[in-house]
Formats: sequence, C-alpha cells, structure tokens
Amino acid sequence: MSSNPQTDIPSLEGKVVLVTGGTAGLGARSVVQLAQRNPACIYFIGRNAKAADAVIQEATATTPASKTNIRFLPCDLASLASVKAAADTMLAEQSRLDVVLANAGIMNAPPSLTQDGYELQFGVNYLGHALLVRKLLPLLEQTAAAPGSDVRVVVLSSTGFVAHPGDGIQFNRLKTGQDFTLLGPLVRYGQSKLADVLLARELARRYPSILSVSVTPGIVATDLVNNLGAFHRGLAKLAALLRQGGLMTPDDGAKGLLWCVDASRGEIRAGEFYEPVGVHSKVATKRSGDMDLAKRLWEWTNVELEKWM
Repeated sequence: MSSNPQTDIPSLEGKVVLVTGGTAGLGARSVVQLAQRNPACIYFIGRNAKAADAVIQEATATTPASKTNIRFLPCDLASLASVKAAADTMLAEQSRLDVVLANAGIMNAPPSLTQDGYELQFGVNYLGHALLVRKLLPLLEQTAAAPGSDVRVVVLSSTGFVAHPGDGIQFNRLKTGQDFTLLGPLVRYGQSKLADVLLARELARRYPSILSVSVTPGIVATDLVNNLGAFHRGLAKLAALLRQGGLMTPDDGAKGLLWCVDASRGEIRAGEFYEPVGVHSKVATKRSGDMDLAKRLWEWTNVELEKWM
C-alpha cells in the first residue's frame, strides 16, 4: 500500500495528539506532518528544548493557517520521575487524548542503566513508554467513550526484535546492564523492541476501545543509525539494501507511523505489528506472538511502576 502524508492522511481536526521523541528524527518529522492535519493540539516530549523550538518553528511555518497548538514537554524516558511529571502535566491540561505515538527510542547502547536502575535500552524503549501510556489510560478511555471517537496508541518497534534472547525477556536481568557478547547491544535492543510489540498486543487485549498497534518504520537514516559503530552501521545498511533498496529518509520513515494513526478501522487490526506502509508484517518469532509472555510482562510492569502511578 502506498501512502503520502500530504494527501492521504485524514483530518485530525479537534483531536489531541502526543508524540514521544519529537525533537529529532522520525518524531520531529511526525510532528511536522501531523501539524498539516490540523489537530487541536500536538504535545511532543524530548530532552532538547532548543531542538523542540526548531520543530515548532518548522511546523508552524509549514502550516501558517493552522490553529494547532504545538506544545513541548521536557521529558527523559530514562527517568520515571520525568515521565510521571510529563504525564501529570498532560492530565492537568487536557480533557481528551486521541493519539499516542510512542516513537522515542535508542539503540546500540553499551551496558548501562537508567536513572531508576533498569537496563538502558529496555528502560527507554519500553518501560518509560509503558508508564506514560498507563498514566494516560484514564484520559484515553474517557476520550474513547465519546461518540465518534477513534483513539489509538501506536508503539514504535522494529523487525530487530528478532534478536531478542531465547526466552524473550530476561526478567531476572532487567536491573543489570545485561552484558552479553559482541552482539549484546543488538540482543538488548531486540529485547526492548519485543517488549514494545507485546505492549501493543496486551493493550489491545485489555482495552478494546483503544486501537493499539506496533509498527516498524523500516531502516531509516536517522541519528540512531548514523551514529552506530562501523560494524553495526554496516549491518544496518546491508539489511536496508536487502529489505528496502537502501536507507529511507526520515520523512519517508514517518509515513508508516502516520498510516497507523489514520488508517481506517477496516484497514488496520488491533494488536498487530506493521511494516511500511500499511503492511501487516510476517516477521515473527515464537515469543512475539506469545500472549502468556505479554501477560507476564504486563504484570511485572504493574509491580515495577506502582510507585509512579
């Protein structure tokens, strides 16, 4: 399926949207392209206020007639206190929330921990988003209960989830740096992206009034790829060449995310994993469809996040 955000995405008039990682790469391109659809408000979170100003300026310049309020909230997904503060701000300011685009992420990080003591890639790519979504669930459900609503949670994952450990998620090592082997960064990344796929599946099961899916943007020439070491960057470029003819631009990479935001309900299935653009992915492992593992992850997350709710 082809898609062009300039012409194919329906209007978002009156809706409130949240984008994580909106100060650079896919997130920034998503903010700019979403603004062209005239939502009532776009919130986006990130760590770089200067970069956020540039995104707001570009989005405003691109859509000068738009009345969209574009609001930056500083937030570090490696700090659960920071995530809680951003969510609490949204809850205080808004009476509706229609779309969460959980885009932010890191990859190829060395063995290290978040501020709260979790493996870094898992903490940023999954756990920070899990807290954000859970804090906002009452607002999402409230919006979904309104007539004519279409509430969605879109979780950015990656076909790289196939690199996850054999048991999927190593719960007993999530509070360590998980220093494996030469491929350790890829294994940790795969674990975090598997968790994102399972998050969308479990959200879809528990909250059927909210359309939750996961999506890979493809292999995109963002800083995540450009800043890889030579070995891993070479692997990424080879995979991009074989799968999609080369690295995608951030604007093209955003198309798959935005399709998940605005595809008709007849085109998209809750809980599923999509590739660009609008393709129901056949990439799978035994663990990526394991609903018992999804349930276990949800329950583990409940315990870990209880103090932040």
